[in-house]
Amino acid sequence: MPSIMWFRRDLRLLDNPALLTALSTASASAGGNGRVVPLFIVDPVLWGAAGPVRQGYLSAALAALDTALGGNLLIRHGNPIDCIPEVVAATGASSVHIAADYGPYGSQRDVEVELALGTVPLVRTGSPYAVAPGRVIKDDGTAYRVYTPYFRGWLRHGWPNPAEDVPADANWWQGMQCHGIPPAPDLGTLVLPEAGERAAWARWEQFRASGLSTYGELRNRPDLAGTSALGHHLKWGEIHPRSLLAELSDADEVFRKELCWREFYADVLAQRPDTARVSLDPRFDHEMRWSDNADDVFEAWATGNTGYPFVDAGMRQLRREGWVHNRVRMVVASFLIKDLHIPWQRGAGEFMYWLRDGDLASNSHGWQWTAGCGTDAAPFYRVFNPVLQGLKFDPAGDYVRRYLPELAQLPGKLAHEPWLCPDGYAGGYPERIVDHHVERAVALANYSAIKKPTA
Repeated sequence: MPSIMWFRRDLRLLDNPALLTALSTASASAGGNGRVVPLFIVDPVLWGAAGPVRQGYLSAALAALDTALGGNLLIRHGNPIDCIPEVVAATGASSVHIAADYGPYGSQRDVEVELALGTVPLVRTGSPYAVAPGRVIKDDGTAYRVYTPYFRGWLRHGWPNPAEDVPADANWWQGMQCHGIPPAPDLGTLVLPEAGERAAWARWEQFRASGLSTYGELRNRPDLAGTSALGHHLKWGEIHPRSLLAELSDADEVFRKELCWREFYADVLAQRPDTARVSLDPRFDHEMRWSDNADDVFEAWATGNTGYPFVDAGMRQLRREGWVHNRVRMVVASFLIKDLHIPWQRGAGEFMYWLRDGDLASNSHGWQWTAGCGTDAAPFYRVFNPVLQGLKFDPAGDYVRRYLPELAQLPGKLAHEPWLCPDGYAGGYPERIVDHHVERAVALANYSAIKKPTA
């Protein structure tokens, strides 16, 4: 009998244990001819929440996967709880295979699908992570809340080697009507990078050859191409982190640590699913004083019109490319939370709407790290100075001028401080909407107030 491979965040053929299990099960079943139904379900809950950038990228990623499968990817639209039993009934499949989902929505969805399938098993093999959430724990059996000890435990735990390749003669079979890939939304001038497993491996090979050795030195420089730019490929599982880790040496420790951050945040979210929306430190949601009139300044922040060039360049990069450099992500997040006094949840939502690599765990807990209410042992006192950060990590002003044409006339580092130049505002760039030094003091005072013990 056939088996079903239900693709979700594993849109690849290489290093895919769940897919291999589906193939071996189909080959072992009587009367199935080794047929595997490669299935993707366009779930309206996830599709609607994705935003146009991730919708556009997912459409392209599905097209690439369909090509790799010889045009045999079965796409159905609807609630998986209804769709999966329908596909089983139409194809006569004896089993459904998945990589385990540890997200708040996905894990509950899978439980409900499992119940709907009755006697047909939902087989979980592997996950989107080198080490699945819940595997790395303290000696007392509790979960880690701080990254560094988690990283040490993650290294001790280790991970398996990449899975074997898919047989060249794999028998893919749709088995019923395909609803088709959802059309990509109009993104205007925003251009997405090439999607798919082949593109992911090409990007990795390019980075490994020309960027990996200098990653530790250049990763904080948004004016240079110093990062891997693999986030969207990892988000959709077009390449597995285990595949990358297998090609790293001890000299690549900084990059290995960055891969671990993704796994750490997934672990934290799996232990505390509510922290996708609420702060690990509840005082930030219930006691911290936030701005009472935030809409205007939020719009200025979101559109890159705060008058702080490094912040504005980052937010305009986000809307132009569906991506923003990680160092800049921290700076723009700090500015929203600690200069504009707006809760991290609103900024996290803006990022998830625009980011092509938007990942719930990494995004929510990255924002909480910056806010000081998450898994960071050194909390709210870390207030990034947007000018000094720009001068340090974009010393020649090239990053700022790339995204802020209003400052093209300002040479070198002067692009970070247009208020110091007679013609600084000649191009129409806005003046600063707040005084950073004043707002930093306000933020620290607000934090001190919630630290005071109650009477």
